[in-house]
Amino acid sequence: MGHKRNTSPNFEQLYSSLYGNRWEKLREALLLPTEPIAYDTELLTPYFMDEASIISASALPVTAGDMVLDMCAAPGGKSLILAPKVSDSGLLICNDRSSARRGRLHKVLKAHLPEQIMNHIRVTSHDATKWGLYEKNMYNAILLDAPCSSERHVLQDPSALAIWSPSRTKHLAIQQFAMLASALEAVQVGGFILYSTCSISPLENEEVIAKLSKKRSGRYEEVILQTPYSEPLIHGSIILPDTAHGKGPMYFCLLRRLS
Repeated sequence: MGHKRNTSPNFEQLYSSLYGNRWEKLREALLLPTEPIAYDTELLTPYFMDEASIISASALPVTAGDMVLDMCAAPGGKSLILAPKVSDSGLLICNDRSSARRGRLHKVLKAHLPEQIMNHIRVTSHDATKWGLYEKNMYNAILLDAPCSSERHVLQDPSALAIWSPSRTKHLAIQQFAMLASALEAVQVGGFILYSTCSISPLENEEVIAKLSKKRSGRYEEVILQTPYSEPLIHGSIILPDTAHGKGPMYFCLLRRLS
């Protein structure tokens, strides 16, 4: 049986124009329930999340002693992947501007991380779009898992679909670029930024990177990743559930600052 009940004309028009003949199969895959897997590396108890999220966050190079920033950290799954890597001599800043999301972030971190790792974590509440104004050249690595359209959630939630509009992805892309440009100022020369979203909109994914390449030309380079289930794009890679056995969606692109 199909899942066309959770659709809207505007939503269908946009994404069918973007994905063409593939859209029917992709929409069906997005409507299926997700199948989270247990992540438990150096954790007190397993945390269940989409395997695509694990693949994405694990692509950010982090070594012991690093100063690391998770710019939009809540609910905290990706922070759990990064935290053990900084070791006793490093520091992980887990940021989220929303107090409600920060509350959930605190709970996730405390429930899953040993005390010795928690001692090297700070939770903050800053505006990620302005981070680079106040902390420049600070971090060895930054994860920017940006707020996005989350089309899988929208398709599965009739109330979310009812309020969706084509302008949403455009507004989010503006915010995402501001966050990414801020991250480029905050990361050290030679440091890494992993930009990611769970959107399927190119406007929020590779086009954000394309905009950065025009406005910050010569200041960074893209690092080509070889990751499971991912499809290479002009900028970055994407994991889509119709070809990745239900995993995703997850877009990610690794950048290294040059100047």
